[in-house]
Formats: sequence, C-alpha cells, structure tokens
Amino acid sequence: MKVIITERIAQAGIDILREKADVDIKLNISRDELLDAIGQYNAIVVRSSTKVDRELIERGKNLKVIGRAGNGIDNIDLDAATEKGIVVVNTPESNSISAAEHTIGLLLASIRNTPQANSFIKAGNWGRSQFKGNELNGKTVGIIGLGRIGGLVAARLLAFNMKVTAYDPYIPDERFKYLGVEKKDSLEDLLREADIITVHTPKTEETYGMLGEKEFTLMKDGVRLVNCARGGIISERALLKALESGKAASAALDVFEEEPCPDNPLFKLDNTVVTPHLGADTVEAQDNVGITIARQVLNALEGKLVSNAVNMPSLPDRDMEYLKPYMVLAEKLGRLYYQLEKKSVSKVEIKYRGGIIDHKTGPLTLAYLKGLLEPVVKERVNYVNAKHLAKSRGIDVLESLDSTSSEYTDLIEVKVSNCESSFVMAGTLFGMKEPRIVDLNGYKIDMEPSSHMLLVKNDDKPGVIGCIGTIMGVSKINIATMRVSRNVKGGKALMVLNVDSVVPRDVIEMVKKVDGVTEVNFIKL
Repeated sequence: MKVIITERIAQAGIDILREKADVDIKLNISRDELLDAIGQYNAIVVRSSTKVDRELIERGKNLKVIGRAGNGIDNIDLDAATEKGIVVVNTPESNSISAAEHTIGLLLASIRNTPQANSFIKAGNWGRSQFKGNELNGKTVGIIGLGRIGGLVAARLLAFNMKVTAYDPYIPDERFKYLGVEKKDSLEDLLREADIITVHTPKTEETYGMLGEKEFTLMKDGVRLVNCARGGIISERALLKALESGKAASAALDVFEEEPCPDNPLFKLDNTVVTPHLGADTVEAQDNVGITIARQVLNALEGKLVSNAVNMPSLPDRDMEYLKPYMVLAEKLGRLYYQLEKKSVSKVEIKYRGGIIDHKTGPLTLAYLKGLLEPVVKERVNYVNAKHLAKSRGIDVLESLDSTSSEYTDLIEVKVSNCESSFVMAGTLFGMKEPRIVDLNGYKIDMEPSSHMLLVKNDDKPGVIGCIGTIMGVSKINIATMRVSRNVKGGKALMVLNVDSVVPRDVIEMVKKVDGVTEVNFIKL
C-alpha cells in the first residue's frame, strides 16, 4: 500500500501508517506534481489546503482512501469520490475539545478586550479605561449548530451562568434537554434574543452566508459574534458593516472566507479579535488527529469498517462490533440473487426485524447492495458507492424496521423485484455469530452460506437424494452438509448441499439429468 501525505500531521500518525504502508511526505508539492504523481498512490492524507477535486480523483486510478486530518471536507469533492468508490474519512471528534476551548478563549478575549490591552501595555503605555469589557454572567448566548463542538461550547458556557439557547433543525429535542439548552425553532428567534452568537455548523450550500445583512438587522444592538467553524457562514461584508456602524460590538474570528487573507479589512478594526485558523492547533488535538486519521486510513485500505467515513454511514464502536456479523450475512444474501435469477432488478425492499432495529441498519443495506451488484457491474463496488451504483441502474432501495416478533431474535428479510416477479430471502445469526439463510423464495431452510454450494430443486419423491449423493461421491466431491426443504408434501423440494470444492459443469449436467430434478445452481459466496 502506498500513501502520500501533502500536509503536516503528527509524527505519531506517520509512524502508524509506516507500520503497514509505504509513506511519502510531500508537504510542498505543487498542484501539477500532485496530479502527475497521484496515480501511484492508494491513499492521500490532507488537511484543509490540498484540493482533492474531481480532476485529482480522476487521475488517482489506484486511490481507495482520502483521509482528511480534521473535520471539514470543503476541499474534497465528495460526489466524485463516492462515484469512484473511494472512502473519505475524517477526524470529527479528535479536535472537538480544542475547537470548543478556542471558542471560549476568543469570546473571553473579545468581550474583555484582552488582545488590545496586551498590545497597548507592551507598546510602553498604561491605562485601562478604554478597555472596559463585559461579563458573560447572566447574558444570553445563541449557538447555531448543536453538534459535537456546539454541545461542548454549550456545556462550558452554562458554567458561566449564561442562558444558553441554540438553533439546529437537525438535532433531536432529546439532545437539547440532555445538554440543558433552550431550543429555538427558528434562526430568527435566536438572533433576536442573543447577546452573543457563536457559530458551529459545517459550511454547506444551506449555511454559506446564513448570517448576512438581513440577519444582522434582526440582532440586538451591540451583539457580539464568534466564528470558529468555517469562513463564509457569516458574511464578511455584512459583518464589516455591522462592526463599523456599532450594530455589532465585537467579533472574534478564527476562520475566513478566503485563507490566507492578510489584507482582510476586518483586521483593521479595533473591535475584532482574529486568529489564523487555530481552532484545532493544540498539541493534544494534533496528536489525536494524526493517530486517528492514520488508523482510519489503514482500516479503509484493508477493507475494514471505519467509524469516521464521511460518504457512508458512520458507526459508533458499539454498533460496529454488533453489526459486523450481520454485514457478512447481508452481503451473502445479496450475492445469492443473480446466481439464482437472471432478471434485472427494479426494486429492493429490505426489512429489519428484532433487536437489530435498535442499531444503525444503513451499513447492512450497503452490504446487501454490494453483494448484489458485485457480480454484474464492471466498476469496483464497495460500501461507499453501492447505493450510488444501485440508483444509477434504476434500482429503488427501500428500508423498513419492524418491531413485531418473529420466530428469530433478529431477521433480515429481502424482497427483490424484477420486471416479471419477485424473489424473497431472509437470514439471521445463530449464536450472534454464525450466518444462516432461513428462507429462500418461500422454502424454510437452515442454510449455512459457505464458499461452495449446490442448490437443487426437485420433485418431492423418494430416490432423488440418493442419486445426487451417488453422483457427488463418484465425482470425488465431498458433501459437508445437506439440507432439504419442501413447501407441500409431494410438491417441489429444495436441496442445499454445502460442498468442499467447485462442482464442475459436467457434474452439474449429470445432476440435471436425475429424474425429478427441475433446476440446479452452483453458488459461490
């Protein structure tokens, strides 16, 4: 495995990568040089400066992983990576505490005029009247975005005896209650009430410029603003106007619309406190980021589940360990369809039943689609692009959860529809570890999905099993297990043989000629 690192990460992270991969560190590589070189690498690790756009991704013919040492992914073309089946991983929690603490530090420095006073005294002056500030005690703070960092900021500001409010339409009410934060149903309500506004949302089409001139008119006179999230969420033009007019008393900024920006007019104002994107710049955060991104990249390169994949469902460690065997089961269920049916798929309906519904089931759906599509598409199929590829082939994917009981503790039921009919299958785990297929298009069966299986559909009558057993023995094919299921006595039966080796075509033809046999399929899982 070959990895290129284009921006600085902690040495501890580099050491972890070098245990299993060849690592090239090229911190000052030019755009043209990177475009020429990227084709030889399986992974690239960047921070916020390197542009991993569609052009670079198209050139990266061997790329499997893009690692972002940090939280935001503004510099990565997520759609292009997903289409190519490239895993994008980041480190959203590794620098959360540092970013939250920097927010508090900038806020305190801003309301107490600390940097201005520091410069004044160090210049040989003395005086304090011009640096009179304000307390946080009793003030109302409005937090825009109550995710990881927003929640940490809220907890710290509550300790200052502040009234903490927040606006985040994507966060459930339970989190607001858990944090002790008053929920605002609209951004406008928050803006009207807050003495201090701090931003903690990602930069998206929805959030870019979300605090513009219109929003400033709703704010209190003398409002104070903090942005340690992403540049551009607060319109710099609107902010400059508010600071110059006195509408805003101060602004504390760690991020900007363009970086670097030494000529930014905001820097010339006395009522701004600015830092050069330092939110994650602590020794502890950088070590955490470097170590975490290294482990995530290696796990992704080795085909393992990763907890911080941006372009597939993320999983807490608890869910990941629980779901691993179910993902194996789901993928094997997916592999069955095209080996038994030759009709194109129009719809896949997956129902999850039992205790499994208490966990995130999105990765299981991806695992099923990966197994379904791998035999029939030319592109590399993985957990990242499986749903994208299904959509591009016109396959509707529906997921549902069912809390009603069944004869199994947990069950994954799948109905695959084609232009003529549908095919149903279901699987579960025995002992929470061993995958079993328990329903195959209406046949109830205890079927262990193994590497080599022979599925035989035949008339339910004496002698068929013996004939097939004899053929396997004469052909030197060892049968590990055999299961037989029938729907109706005297009707059709399904025989499943787990065998130790590939069944050659001539042997399959011999089985087809057995009296009563109507269908034979050799399955590889």
